[in-house]
Amino acid sequence: MIRIVTRPDFDGIVCAAMILEAQGASVDKIPVIWLEPSEIQHGRATIQKGDIVANLPFAPGCSVWFDHHISNEKHARGVEGLFRIAPSAAGLVYEYYRTKGMITRNFDELIRETDIIDAALLDRDQVLYPERHPYLLLSMSIKNRDESDIPYWNRLVGLLRDIAIDEIHKDEEVARRCRDVVEENRLYGEILKEYTTIYGDICVTDFRTLERAPSGNRFLQYCLFPECIAGIKIRYHHNDPDTVLVSIGRSLFKEGLNVNIGRLLAGYGGGGHAGAGGCSIEASHAQEKINEIIELMKANRQE
Repeated sequence: MIRIVTRPDFDGIVCAAMILEAQGASVDKIPVIWLEPSEIQHGRATIQKGDIVANLPFAPGCSVWFDHHISNEKHARGVEGLFRIAPSAAGLVYEYYRTKGMITRNFDELIRETDIIDAALLDRDQVLYPERHPYLLLSMSIKNRDESDIPYWNRLVGLLRDIAIDEIHKDEEVARRCRDVVEENRLYGEILKEYTTIYGDICVTDFRTLERAPSGNRFLQYCLFPECIAGIKIRYHHNDPDTVLVSIGRSLFKEGLNVNIGRLLAGYGGGGHAGAGGCSIEASHAQEKINEIIELMKANRQE
């Protein structure tokens, strides 16, 4: 039995769309299992023969694997599928199945936009006004906080395969969620200013004192704190108060970061790209680990 196992972000949703396109099926025929990287890294995921895993760490037992995160490079050989450091995993899925003749329709625009979004190849206008950029705004409507969002993720998989982006934004649920995003982003800037501390040239946003971490434009901190070369965001897992989530990103607009973030966070049970990544830490000793991470980011040593 084929299942698609991927991550509930824009890249993962486009991966699922491309795999289903290659298989000539819909989510009604081939189910999509939505997982976070930590579920595979910590052995909590059930992976079986036939599974096509994309945009996630390598999972023993899967039949095909696609990924582009530098922290997963050690699994790149001898596995069916495609691994390469690249802007998006969806681009690799598209390349692989086009080469095999299993995708014949043209999704070049979708893949180009996915590359831009997942690799954060954004300019200031895109960061400050995502509502002017339809693919970017759509990507921000994808939340991964609740299983009740699964029907929306599955719906986007079908919409991205079948209709143009302007038509997608006319969908009632998409339009509602995108309106919510615009309002969230409007409020998020003030929240960031209140909960962010600058350590050298690293900005650290800590939402642990809040009952629920706010949603908002994850790129906005690079405009609000232009003197910083990287940003760290800390919050409790929305469903597990014993787990602290740490995300780090390289500034889009100020150069100078030498740290490979994905490799750094692999040492804390996480991973990611050279310029962005995340990890989850047990809350009881999270502060010690967070202090270490901040100091390593401040030291800014090249490997």
